[in-house]
Amino acid sequence: MKTMQISELKIWNEHWRLAALSRSELIKIGLVSVIIGMVYAVFHFHGNTHGSTRSALGWMLSMWDYMGADFSHGPLIPLVSLFVVWLKRNEIADAAKHTSTLGLFLVVTALMMHWVGLQAQQTRLSLMALILLIWAIPFYIYGWRVAKILIFPAAYLIFCIPMTFIDGLTFPLRMIAATSSVVFLNGLGIETQQVGSAIISANFRFDVADPCSGIRSLLALTALTAIYAYIFQKTLLKKWILFLCAIPLAIIGNIGRITTIALVANSFGQDIAATLYHDWSGFVIFAVAVVFMLAIDALLKMNYREAYIQWKHANLSPISS
Repeated sequence: MKTMQISELKIWNEHWRLAALSRSELIKIGLVSVIIGMVYAVFHFHGNTHGSTRSALGWMLSMWDYMGADFSHGPLIPLVSLFVVWLKRNEIADAAKHTSTLGLFLVVTALMMHWVGLQAQQTRLSLMALILLIWAIPFYIYGWRVAKILIFPAAYLIFCIPMTFIDGLTFPLRMIAATSSVVFLNGLGIETQQVGSAIISANFRFDVADPCSGIRSLLALTALTAIYAYIFQKTLLKKWILFLCAIPLAIIGNIGRITTIALVANSFGQDIAATLYHDWSGFVIFAVAVVFMLAIDALLKMNYREAYIQWKHANLSPISS
């Protein structure tokens, strides 16, 4: 009888422990929901003071459409960030957790940044503040160990922000593409001259316009390389090397595209080059740039010391009689 009472007591204790855990989890879920709701309300209903919407998020979405294909990758960026968080879910669960005063300071800093952006009508500054806030809130609640894991997925959200000021790079990129293409074409024996950003020959004449500057492939390739380097490279130095390689790869790829358009125009006529080939060549060149990115990734992963030892052993070993 006494044994049954002890067993029943243990069952009731376990029941109440689970109930307390459930209440604790519900409180946490409710708190997180309230925080998300408050952040959304601040940046949606009071996030922008110019334009047709008061929402910073709505402004960002409208800019994605306004800028055409340059920022068409924007909607994918939050999904990629969430995917990285999911990959790191076990590390986040196992990390030591405690509230952080520095995290609270960063939360206040992010809110002040948003206020400054709102007063100065700089919605991009408000969106940067939103990204900082997304990172600072977990920092405040769970501490540095969790915040350290979330640095990349939070920072990756910067690719969402329409950085329209980079339009200033389109003209230099156009000139680089035009000048380099003319050099290559003349080197191949096709007499070509450059007039501004125009490429002129006896068989073709076309202008390297803003859409052909390579800015689209530059933005897309850097976003792709950033996530690839983060996942597949081991050291921080190699991650940065691979990421920075995306910039020259995109520029070189665009030069190759302009050059091949001119070659097609010289061989098959400008109409074919300016329509069919022009419309599809961007995908081909981007694919080639990705292949080169993977090649650089493989070179960075190679163990050169071991490869040298194997080569030395294979080539310098004594020849048996």
